[in-house]
Amino acid sequence: MLDIKIIRDQAEEVRERLKARGGDHWKLIDEVLACDESRRAAETAKQELQNKRKTTSKQIGMMKAKGEDSSAIEAEVRGINEEISKIDQLAEQASAKQTELLLNIPNMPHPQCPVGDSEEANPVVREWGEKPQITEPRDHVDLAAAHGLISWDDAIRISGSGFAVYRGKGARLERALINFLLDTQSRNGYEEVNVPHLVLRECMEGTGQLPKFEDDMYGTEPSEADGRNTLFLAPTAEVPVTNLYRDTIVAEADLPLKLVAYTPCFRREAGSAGRDNKGIIRMHQFDKVELVQVVEPEKGFEVLEELTGHAESILQKLGLHYRVIELCTGDIGQSAAKTYDIEVWAPGHGKYLEVSSCSCFGDYQARRMKLRFKDKDGKNRFPATLNGSGTALPRLYVALLEQCQQPDGSIRIPAALVPYFGNDKIG
Repeated sequence: MLDIKIIRDQAEEVRERLKARGGDHWKLIDEVLACDESRRAAETAKQELQNKRKTTSKQIGMMKAKGEDSSAIEAEVRGINEEISKIDQLAEQASAKQTELLLNIPNMPHPQCPVGDSEEANPVVREWGEKPQITEPRDHVDLAAAHGLISWDDAIRISGSGFAVYRGKGARLERALINFLLDTQSRNGYEEVNVPHLVLRECMEGTGQLPKFEDDMYGTEPSEADGRNTLFLAPTAEVPVTNLYRDTIVAEADLPLKLVAYTPCFRREAGSAGRDNKGIIRMHQFDKVELVQVVEPEKGFEVLEELTGHAESILQKLGLHYRVIELCTGDIGQSAAKTYDIEVWAPGHGKYLEVSSCSCFGDYQARRMKLRFKDKDGKNRFPATLNGSGTALPRLYVALLEQCQQPDGSIRIPAALVPYFGNDKIG
């Protein structure tokens, strides 16, 4: 959520930075300011009436002490109370409307964020390693079928399309990757946490998944009041992990908070029609290890570089070729101010696949979830939040199978993963 003070004091700059995203969210700024003006005017009017009521009430006491009739002034006080009640309702309506508007306005892109309309404008920041030279590479679907690693037919039988069942060595490889990811990020200084996979609506709003992306989420427990879902299957560990500190005040000495968690993730992918859904590249349920940091606001973008490096370290340890791109203003996520995507090479598909997205949100999420820290002067402030996939399992799994396939049809297990998997190859 954007700071209303910044909107109030720098309205034109806010509009221009939101325009860079594309769309017309910038037009909501005028509505926010109108609500803000109405709310503040109501609060001023209420304060004036309260002062008047206080003065008038004193007159009543003085008149009664003298034995004089105060009924007319008492009626005036009752009228003031009625006016205050009406003003309270107006102020509440303006405040609720302002909050609704702010929840729908995306974050402002970082001033140095590349300007562009779509992913085609995302610049490549760096590459690591070399593309493996494989003659007629097979894709992960073919490789998984050849070694009995994944069954899509079994998944369709029990859950429908968009799911997968890992079997035998395939299930062991998934588990080995999860443990390898958690151990690696724990050594990078993150505290491992195990969190619920169901989250409250307030948590989804806090990290910015709602209200915009509700159609992509699996919601449960409709409210009797308005029919809205009150509980959701977590679309990413970012939601429960960041919300561990929702509506709390942490000590500055406790910053930075660095957390890592493994969770399954659940998404309807309602808007993914026509996109590459082959194999396990895009599913309704998938595993992911997520990194979250909460830091002083001045350090957010500096820490983003560190966090991205932690996600990259996974691919480097596995020896997988990848590249890092920076998202332009037209492609960056709703809540993010700056984002790096890490894309791993999939030779069987002949293209790069996003395996991690690392973002700094500034204080946008912290404001939404009322997460604060008390600074050295005793003032409550909003921190910066960051998160990144460390990493998403399906596309890491795809890249590993495809980059490590051998001429004899076997799959080489990277040395760093051998202690977790228990063998140096499949097949």
